[in-house]
Amino acid sequence: MRCKLCYNCAFPKRIRSVHNGGIAVWILPSGPLAAYANGYLVVRLWRFFVAVAWRRGGSFWGCILPVRMLDLPWKTNGGKRLSRTGAVTVKHKTLKRIALWGLVVGMTSVAHDLRAQNLTLEGQTGGFITPTAYVVYADKGKFFSHPALGYHFVDASKVIGNIHTFSLTEGFANRFELGYTRSIHTMGNSPEFSNLWHYSGMNVFHGKVVALEEHTLLPALAGGFVVRTNDRFVSGALNQALTGVLKSYTNGDVYVVATKTWLHPPLPFLANLGWKATNASIFGLGGQSTRFSGRLFGGLGIPLPGPFHTAIVPAAGFTQQPPNSVNLSAILINPATGQPGAAAHVPTTLDYAVRVTQKEHPHFAFDAGIGQVAGTIGTTVLPTPLGPQPVPVNLDARHVFGMGLSLRY
Repeated sequence: MRCKLCYNCAFPKRIRSVHNGGIAVWILPSGPLAAYANGYLVVRLWRFFVAVAWRRGGSFWGCILPVRMLDLPWKTNGGKRLSRTGAVTVKHKTLKRIALWGLVVGMTSVAHDLRAQNLTLEGQTGGFITPTAYVVYADKGKFFSHPALGYHFVDASKVIGNIHTFSLTEGFANRFELGYTRSIHTMGNSPEFSNLWHYSGMNVFHGKVVALEEHTLLPALAGGFVVRTNDRFVSGALNQALTGVLKSYTNGDVYVVATKTWLHPPLPFLANLGWKATNASIFGLGGQSTRFSGRLFGGLGIPLPGPFHTAIVPAAGFTQQPPNSVNLSAILINPATGQPGAAAHVPTTLDYAVRVTQKEHPHFAFDAGIGQVAGTIGTTVLPTPLGPQPVPVNLDARHVFGMGLSLRY
């Protein structure tokens, strides 16, 4: 049986040590904790967590672990049991700061890799759905990057249908990137509304340029565009229902975005905020919006060191959506008056995801999370055995599962 904290030591069934003997400490769900053993510093942070810091190669490293993961009911030093009041004389707050600093410094190796090759649903460098002010990384002295490949899947099968995207993005001199994404769509399961998405998919072209590189206190600043072609979802389908002609739309975004990676105490983070002018609803899946409008997007991630030389980044993001789509008002009614021509209500898209990537020389990033896309967006009239009746248009996509994989050679 091996310690989950240190893989270099084995230990008896009941006695646990930080590292091959030395001073250790009694760890319980309550009470102060601090210990130093063979270069490892263990400190109680919160009720169920401890911080571990150590020095390697002239730098501090660190991580935060649950108490139960260590499996340390009590510890000994040469057969002598130590008290819960502390194993060393250094103040508890000082130890906590040192351990947190070790955690932060250990995460500095994660900083550049967080922005290296992680692609969005549409293929830009960024979070799960929102672009950041970074581009695909090119090695020092190289103009062309290694290409970044991405695959994303979103399970919205109840109404909209499942979405698969395949992306290829190339970076240039750490200043530009260009890419293409093919979005493939499968039929949803709603007999009433899924025919609005009964099409194979669309094409997505995108580009980005970094106007200002990130500095100590200044965020990176970039601008970019997205163009979607052959979009027949919702607006095109309704055009066919109303006029008999299936119409494909071209829509897009023009955006500016600022991104800052901050790896200093007390809380390291990656923050992202942008503004875009768009005429696409729900990234084109909701059809063509009735006009270009300005919308905000952004996100926040907390980088943490993970096992096996990985970085784990829990994150949340948002994207405001245009309120209505072309042709959609033609089938919506005001539920109070029954009059046609009501506007749709498309809420802000939210996503909550966790990203896992490599700390050093990353070649992959894996994302998994939950998205809140849209629920009931309006009311329409459908035939029933009792005659035409008002029915809510529920897209049933308030809790959809998504996953993604990015690779860089």
